[in-house]
Amino acid sequence: MATNMAQKRAKKAQRRKQVVAQKRRADALEASLPARVLRAAQAPVQHCFLTESLFDIGMGTLVLTRGATSHHIAFSSFLIDVFCLGIKDVMFESVERERFEMYMAATDAGSPMVSVDPGYARKLLRDLAAWSQSIGFAPHRDFAAVERIFGDVSADASDTVFRFGRDGKPVYIPGPSDTAPLVRRRIEQLRKHLGDDGFGLEIAA
Repeated sequence: MATNMAQKRAKKAQRRKQVVAQKRRADALEASLPARVLRAAQAPVQHCFLTESLFDIGMGTLVLTRGATSHHIAFSSFLIDVFCLGIKDVMFESVERERFEMYMAATDAGSPMVSVDPGYARKLLRDLAAWSQSIGFAPHRDFAAVERIFGDVSADASDTVFRFGRDGKPVYIPGPSDTAPLVRRRIEQLRKHLGDDGFGLEIAA
């Protein structure tokens, strides 16, 4: 009798552990980046901005915001290199409007931003990711998750044909935070895909 009771208690404890574990997994999934982005994608698009001189300087930022009200905003930001590296960094945040305006002011001060059509923006990101991948540079690891903030915005709504690189070939311009080993790895990657003469390199003085 005592043995049966002990077995029943052990089974109940095991079931409780399983329920707790399942709840923790569900909570973790709900709080994950993909889940948060997909929830944000249900709200109306508020803004879509792009660095105005992107195709002149090669580097810029693309920002898409969504929100049911003007007070709280979910926004994604993509740091992009249209000369070589593609989608370098991505960010997703849900913030109060004041904080977003501070972010935009700082971004705009570095290089002016202009409003663009969300379909154009999504096509730019997708085409750039495919192009940079073809020369050995995969998009940022969170790109696929964060790009889903575009939701039902169709890249096919834009018929723009983007030309990446400069003068017909990729040009690698190392950033100030790129270490010497990283620069060497990227140059070797370009040589592997394009040969010695298939790309350009600009090192700041």
